[in-house]
Amino acid sequence: MRRLALKSDIGDIVEKVEQGVRLSFDDGVRLLKSSNLPVIGWMADIVRRRLNGNRTYYVVNRHINYTNVCKNRCRFCAFSKSESEPGAYTLTIEEVIEKAEVAKREVDFTELHIVGGLHPSLPFDYYLTMLSELKKRMPDVHLQAFTAVEVEHFSRISGLSVRDVLIKLRNAGLGSLPGGGAEVFSPRVRAQLCAEKLPAEGWLGVMRTAHELGIKSNATMLYHHVETPEETIDHLMRLRELQDETSGFLAFIPLSFHPKGTELEHQSKRSSGVEDLKIIAVSRLMLDNFPHIKVFWIMFGLKLAQVALSFGADDFDGTVVEEKITHSAGAETPEGLSVAEITRLISETDTVPVERDTLYNEVRH
Repeated sequence: MRRLALKSDIGDIVEKVEQGVRLSFDDGVRLLKSSNLPVIGWMADIVRRRLNGNRTYYVVNRHINYTNVCKNRCRFCAFSKSESEPGAYTLTIEEVIEKAEVAKREVDFTELHIVGGLHPSLPFDYYLTMLSELKKRMPDVHLQAFTAVEVEHFSRISGLSVRDVLIKLRNAGLGSLPGGGAEVFSPRVRAQLCAEKLPAEGWLGVMRTAHELGIKSNATMLYHHVETPEETIDHLMRLRELQDETSGFLAFIPLSFHPKGTELEHQSKRSSGVEDLKIIAVSRLMLDNFPHIKVFWIMFGLKLAQVALSFGADDFDGTVVEEKITHSAGAETPEGLSVAEITRLISETDTVPVERDTLYNEVRH
């Protein structure tokens, strides 16, 4: 394979990867435009094994989407509703706690993953109380909550700076931030899809502040809608630059766009398996300073997620239990998996399943 790879049209990039040389913007664009998926995947697997060996991580977690009410009606989103629209919901603090406690009795999870919309009338105290009450009842559970977009919204409704919002959230029990809301950083893409959303500089600014405070986070990219290969690589380069500065990102998670039920349903199709694998592999190759690349099986499907573990991904995400955002847009995967199902799926790829906590410490039972 190596001989064929070196003789291919991307042989010069193969040499760079073997030597541990950082890839350039032009390298990334060439990879995305190349049809040589086997060589791209082979290179990404080299890097994956260099960083993480044959370990594949997973977390025992529970997702809670506390509201689908959102003042930003992004065109790619099938989850959000206006406050008075049929189907709109907002959980009370008691309902959030009940969901967590019921799940905890069924599965001994280590992480609660909490995100929602930008609710126009919930006060900042709602979010602080949610975290503090959960932490009081489950002190050992890591609370990974609120995207950078939600954090900036809290700053607006509270009149506090982003830094002060993050400090209050941390004092209430926040452990880390998920990586949602990044979409694609290009102003052209955001103008077409989510003009009201926090711009790239704001998203990166919230993450920079969080990292300065010692709050770790993930990063995402929603792909396969209107972006170009150049805009995709620009997104990855900007994440790589911030990671060089802060080392605060734990994992990168490419998110495949699901058009069903969105304003783009009639002009977009689901990404192909080839594209999904190429995005995973190119992300692994470009983000040389990110320790982990996660394949979110909810979006990829279980079989393709298994294949992605040989194309650069080293994290299978987690048990999830209940997922509403992607399933609002037509996801056909289950809403949750058991630990036994996850470990079986990983083991079938000839990698070793390793349970981790949110911060990638190995969990030993």
